[in-house]
Amino acid sequence: MLTFKIPTGTSRGVPGNAVRAAIIAGCAFFVCACNTDQQVAAAPDVPFDYRLRHPISITETQHTVEIFVGSNRGELNASQRASLAEFVENWKHEATGGVVVSVPVGSSNQRAAAEVAPAIHAILTAGGVPANGIRLQRYQPPPGTLATIHVIYPKIGAQAGPCGIWPEDIGPSGNRSYFENAPPWNAGCATQRNLAAMVDNPADLVQPRAETPPYEMRRTNVMGKYRTGDKTGAEPPESLDKAKISDLGK
Repeated sequence: MLTFKIPTGTSRGVPGNAVRAAIIAGCAFFVCACNTDQQVAAAPDVPFDYRLRHPISITETQHTVEIFVGSNRGELNASQRASLAEFVENWKHEATGGVVVSVPVGSSNQRAAAEVAPAIHAILTAGGVPANGIRLQRYQPPPGTLATIHVIYPKIGAQAGPCGIWPEDIGPSGNRSYFENAPPWNAGCATQRNLAAMVDNPADLVQPRAETPPYEMRRTNVMGKYRTGDKTGAEPPESLDKAKISDLGK
């Protein structure tokens, strides 16, 4: 009968345990190194909706008319009077305050501008601007420039932008947005800016207008023709039939 003697490992157990303890401690060190309380701020996500990237804001802006006055001319011409008359009509519909007339001082046309100011005041009051709503002030223009008279009133305006901002490269790069196929930041900015510039009433971007009363005379005329069986639409002019080359299809 053969007898095998199994080593108890008493002499090698201590070094083995030390090695295993060192390995466990090293793993714990790396795990602890990965865990940190420091918050790393990520890059902000670009909204996919261009209306969120470039919102149209409603602000109070100014409508200005520049009146050019020469040094030897102390009166308004016909074109300038027409511009001021249109200015008054626009003031009635969109102004949020009075009118400010800024007259230059210390310029070569200072005397001529001072002579034109009363005529501007008279055109504004004749058009419907109250006299107490017109404020006359003076300003110092830069030397060597043709100073103009500024006629200004405040109004509600819409604006978006500024455009042309490219915080990241839109070409092949290592940025996260390139791999996510996200829209660039400037996409849609021109559309929003043009819409804000073209809208007639900025309040329409916030809420719809109320319905206006119908034109009763036209409605009565059309309904009367409808009851009698007559045509309610407009008839084409006879000149259209005379201009035809052929009567084919009649």
